[in-house]
Amino acid sequence: MTIDVPQDILDALTDVDMPRLSPEAAASETVRLAGIDVPVYRAGCVVVGSGAAGLRAAVEMKRRGDDVVIMSQSAWGGTSACSGSDKQTLHTANTADQGDNFKAMARAIRAGGAMDEDTAYVEAVGSARMMASLQYLGLPLPQDPLGGTLRYQTDHDEVGRATSCGPRTSRLMVKVLADEAIRLAVPFFNHTTAVKILAEGEGPQRRVVGVLVIRASDRTNGNPFGLALFACNVLVLAAGGPGELYRDSVYPNGCFGSLGSALDAGIDLVNLTESQFGIGTRREGFPWNLSGTYVQAIPHIYSLDAGGNEHHFLAQYYRTTQEMASNVFRKGYQWPFHSTRMLDFGSSLVDLAIFRENAAGRRVFMDFNRNPLPVPGDLPFGLDRLDDDVTQYLGKAGAAQGMPIERLRHMNPLAIELYRRYKVDIAAEPLEFAVNNQHMNGGIMVDTWGRSSLAGCYAVGEAAGTHGVTRPGGAALNAGQVFGTRVAEHIGASGRAKTPPAGDIRAAEASVGDLLAVLKPDSPLTVKAIRSDVQARMSDQAGLICDSFSVSEALAKARRLNAEIREKGIAFERAAEVGRALQWQQMALASEAVLSALDYFIRNGGGSRGARAICDASGESLPLARSGPLEEFRFRKEKAAHRDEQIVVRLDGETIAVSIRRNRKFDETAKSFFERDWPAWLTGRIYDLGTA
Repeated sequence: MTIDVPQDILDALTDVDMPRLSPEAAASETVRLAGIDVPVYRAGCVVVGSGAAGLRAAVEMKRRGDDVVIMSQSAWGGTSACSGSDKQTLHTANTADQGDNFKAMARAIRAGGAMDEDTAYVEAVGSARMMASLQYLGLPLPQDPLGGTLRYQTDHDEVGRATSCGPRTSRLMVKVLADEAIRLAVPFFNHTTAVKILAEGEGPQRRVVGVLVIRASDRTNGNPFGLALFACNVLVLAAGGPGELYRDSVYPNGCFGSLGSALDAGIDLVNLTESQFGIGTRREGFPWNLSGTYVQAIPHIYSLDAGGNEHHFLAQYYRTTQEMASNVFRKGYQWPFHSTRMLDFGSSLVDLAIFRENAAGRRVFMDFNRNPLPVPGDLPFGLDRLDDDVTQYLGKAGAAQGMPIERLRHMNPLAIELYRRYKVDIAAEPLEFAVNNQHMNGGIMVDTWGRSSLAGCYAVGEAAGTHGVTRPGGAALNAGQVFGTRVAEHIGASGRAKTPPAGDIRAAEASVGDLLAVLKPDSPLTVKAIRSDVQARMSDQAGLICDSFSVSEALAKARRLNAEIREKGIAFERAAEVGRALQWQQMALASEAVLSALDYFIRNGGGSRGARAICDASGESLPLARSGPLEEFRFRKEKAAHRDEQIVVRLDGETIAVSIRRNRKFDETAKSFFERDWPAWLTGRIYDLGTA
């Protein structure tokens, strides 16, 4: 029996209205820099980004009496507020309904390798506090009649630690945190794009002193581009991931992140080889992940060629209808592409098949009004002919309805409602989709307090490169909340954000000059051309399927592009394009960094793992399809030793320098002792403030 959920409940969990921002504070003064009248704003700490992680950091700092402001390119316009899936996952502390075993949870979080063990434990042990505080702020996490949190299994999660408020879980997180930030009177600067991090000093004494931004509201005759200076003692980078890096992307439009500006500031980045790719609707329409019940409803998947002819292409890959349908279902909790799941007729063979259809110029759709067509010569689809794990799941869910749309409506009516809000009725028409880039697992290298390699600069959320090769679904939302709190605790203990800085910033004059040098109206390089160049190269040569030659070639082209940008600058037609020009200069630099790390990894024997299949004619692994061996996609195995290390990149002059560091370890046998360890808490020694 399908439960009839009232429309007002569906509306409340789908249409999440965000709060109205308070009026912005005026600049404290104006200074003349490189011939421009630049307004100056001052704060103890500036948080760049208004997503769930940045808001958490700001709220926790304000509670501790710090002087903190938030700046955002577009309030409520980032991935936290605008992205999701069928029942977007929040990863929580729980082990097989047997209590919160944080050591076991940490092992699950870091299981894919290339992740610091202490970081995984920090995320695990902080998760219970994170979830409880979100519930306190009003996040409507579902409960059973006795108060237990309802949970389910998700990607890379064997015991079921996932929970969800529906497809808008992260937006609801943003809402409750934004409401709290506004209640606490945290100043907010919207339509403010950070374009250059400012630092002073040399060597270990070098630390952050501010950030240059573009603000349309600060444009004047003496400042036509709207440049502004935010002077601060502490900077928290929380601007998300580099969504614009790939053409085939499920990020909302305009997500640039802060990897390029961090590189430019000399900050170390890590694990840039590691991303997530998976099926979702294209960003040209309504970008959304198609995990969970979208595929667990087992819709018919097909492609259309240029002549409008339909192709039942998955039947070329799987041996039986049962095998094909069961693996479509498994994309629900094996959503990210993983190279090993292309083997033995696994679920990532679905991703490979879709990738090949798109490469051949065909459009791919899922139809919820048709059950999967049979594999030629085999029995037709039937709910009584599915693999045991699929049968058990659908049985427990009560999803025995005859058609995919009926099963989806029974398991998750919000999944249908969400697309309707964007003028797509999946109950009436097929849904076009593709394999897209969805998340950067790497990013700014941080320690267990969220500190970057630049003193005074922290990173949280997707900006921080803490996730390793794979992560359980929803662990990124958990990590952003845990580290947002950790960062605030550390900043509060340091006392550096209690008051804004009072002095002049010596680095500002030269930094404004550096920005102006990029902006050349007569340059042959346009924002549109750079965007097309970078995105095509990353999607076509550094996506989920790549090889040594293609990556090496892509890196050479990326280096040439950045050299050309340094020589010729970037053109713009009007003042409103200046911010985008500077962001694409940074994105071109981030692209070179990603390709440098990937090229280094492959040249040093790196194999296939979470983000990508490294194709190699002498590779040990060969995907098989019903039609035969897929020799073109023979790939290298991952080397076990690479799980114990991380690739670090930094900008050294005009060159991307690449190095290796070992994962930090965590001693699971070590035990705290109250009387011995309490003084370290009382005196603040736990914060290691000597290097703050």
